[in-house]
Amino acid sequence: MAKKASKQTKSKIVSAAWRLFYEQGYDNTTVDEIIAASGTSKGSFYHYFDGKDALLGTLADLFDEAYETLSETIDPTMHSIDVLCYLNRELFGMIENRVDIDLLTRLYATQLTTKGDKRLLDHNRVYYKLLRKIVLRGQEKGELTTEKSVNDIVRLYAMAERALLYDWCLCAGDYSLQTYAAEVMPMFLSALRAK
Repeated sequence: MAKKASKQTKSKIVSAAWRLFYEQGYDNTTVDEIIAASGTSKGSFYHYFDGKDALLGTLADLFDEAYETLSETIDPTMHSIDVLCYLNRELFGMIENRVDIDLLTRLYATQLTTKGDKRLLDHNRVYYKLLRKIVLRGQEKGELTTEKSVNDIVRLYAMAERALLYDWCLCAGDYSLQTYAAEVMPMFLSALRAK
């Protein structure tokens, strides 16, 4: 029970922080405001995070929460490529509407320069577990190539998503991420169809 409460406390802090970052901007949000908005204590905040900068890596957790919610809406009769396109479209829509592009850019910058935890690449994340499940099911149903391993296909898919996000950040969001990805991802994924 304590572990669940601990996870809920951390989740409250992360959710409140990202809501405030989006509403006020990262630089205009204080730790005290995050604590107040999350209904937690200063001790709880510093138990989980060294400071506000440590919250940047939790964007991956926000993405994983979205993936957990989306996984419950997947139609099991959908082709695996359609499932991957659906997840991509929905997540990119969430990013476009709820994540400040400057924060996403900062996250990518920290992931490029950090020597320690690279949260985006953690293969124990919900993201990677869900992708492996979809790809494995797609291979078992004869929808996806078996010439590449499940992990290779997941790596390629994640790389394509990161490339789209990186380019969108590089272009300062001057186009719709969701719309562009809806055009590009099906072309990319078509190369992974079973022959």
